[in-house]
Amino acid sequence: MEQNSIQIRQGEEIIYVEMTVKEALALTGAKFNLNHKLERDAIKKVKQRLEDKLLPPNH
Repeated sequence: MEQNSIQIRQGEEIIYVEMTVKEALALTGAKFNLNHKLERDAIKKVKQRLEDKLLPPNH
């Protein structure tokens, strides 16, 4: 069976994402009943940082 794999040149580089402790906890699956935006906001921050790292400047 053929395996599809993605090669990412920067795959071993470290990125830093600034977020609150609550946002980080939300990414681990912790639920905050009074603030459902935490996980969504944390995911947005991670995605934005990845785009900044992987996509060319004028994308």
